[in-house]
Parts: sequence; structure tokens; C-alpha cells
Amino acid sequence: MKIKFWGTRGSISVPGKDTNIYGGNTTCLELTLQSGRKVIIDAGTGIRALGEKLISGDDHVDIHLLMTHIHWDHILGFPFFAPLYDPSTKIRIDGYPTCMKGLRSTFDSKMGDGFFPIKFDEIKGFRFREGGRTLVFITDNELREDVLEGRQTDRYAEFSENADLLIHDCQYTPQEIDSREGWGHSDYQSVVDLAHRARVKKLVLFHHDPSRRDPEVAAIKSQCEQLAKEKDSTMTIEAAKEESELEL
Repeated sequence: MKIKFWGTRGSISVPGKDTNIYGGNTTCLELTLQSGRKVIIDAGTGIRALGEKLISGDDHVDIHLLMTHIHWDHILGFPFFAPLYDPSTKIRIDGYPTCMKGLRSTFDSKMGDGFFPIKFDEIKGFRFREGGRTLVFITDNELREDVLEGRQTDRYAEFSENADLLIHDCQYTPQEIDSREGWGHSDYQSVVDLAHRARVKKLVLFHHDPSRRDPEVAAIKSQCEQLAKEKDSTMTIEAAKEESELEL
């Protein structure tokens, strides 16, 4: 399984000189399975460049698009996905029932109602397994709020258990999270705690805050590595970079 990041940013796209390393486009991942089949996760602004790449090939586009939820930063690129306008394109779209209902409503009306912020009882993520390797993708969840309200993070730990690769929302710092309670994103300390508890082998920090410059993202990665070291964890940690690729 190959993973390519086409959008790594959270909330709003922020292209420019301050985000050249980690990227300014919002959530979009491309998974290429061993069979060659492609699975796309979310349709943030990063999906536009992915679409241009797909239509430049010789083959007809045949993909599976999985949607986690309908925040604008996860769907805004959808109308600009070039393969949509090619009659030969085949796109299978799937996601949580609440998401699918809202997705149609969004693009029918061009107006949203209650999309931001939004809360689900379900985990907004996917778990993939191929060739004995496991990838888990979780976004737009607030681990710290779950703990403060008396809910345990057992469901996240179970969902992520023994993953070879966990890509997780890591938008805030521990210092920022108090003033952003209820905003629907996690701080990096809570994410490292979860990954350690779930015995994850590799953690990729994702959904970078739009105000975060490249050096600040790099500093968060270093802080996470230090936290893991203090736990005697052997997991490796990276910060997602736009157009970078990983392979399981």
C-alpha cells in the first residue's frame, strides 16, 4: 500500500512561502493498493492537483472516494476535481451515513447549516489492512474533550491498536487546547499518548493548523519525539508533508 499526501492542512488552505515544506492545501490522501486500485480520502483543496494528475494519464479514472465528514476544509476541492467532468470517470463515494446525506445537501444548495463545528458519536476515520500491514486515519476528533467529559479514549485506542501507521489530527499544542475546547481537534500531547497506548509503530502528525509556519510544525514534531522518548516508546514520528509518499 502506498500513501501520498495531497493536502495536510486543517481548517483553511494557506499556500505560500511559510508553508512550502509541509503544504498549504487541506485534507486529501491518495492510497494505491497492491492491486493498483486507488482509494482517495476526503476532498479538501488538495484533491484539485490530484485530479489534474489522474486525467493526465492514459487510463480512465476509476477510484473509490471515502469521506470522513463535511467540514468545508474536507470537501471544498470536490467541485474542482477534474475527473468529475469526464463522462468515462467512475467514482464510488462512501462514508458515514450522516456525512453522505450532508454531502449531497451541501452541493445541492451551495449553503451549509451547522457544518462547522460538527460533532459525531462515530470515529471520523478509516482503518485499512493489506499485506499484513495496517493503516489508520483519524481526523477532526478532540481527544482531550473526551477525557474532560468523562469519556475514555478506549474506542480510539482499540481502533488504532497495533497499527503500522497512524495518521492523526494534531492541530493544536497543549498550551492552545484550553482556549479551543469544543473546536473538534486534538493537541499533540494527547495524540502521542494515544499512539503509545495503542502500540502504534509510526505516527504521522496531520491537519496542521493554518496559522502554523513550517518551522513551527517542525518544532511540534520534535516535541512529539521527545514525549515518545520519555515514554520509552519505539514508534517513529513524522509530520505530514504535501506531496510526500509513504509505503507500507
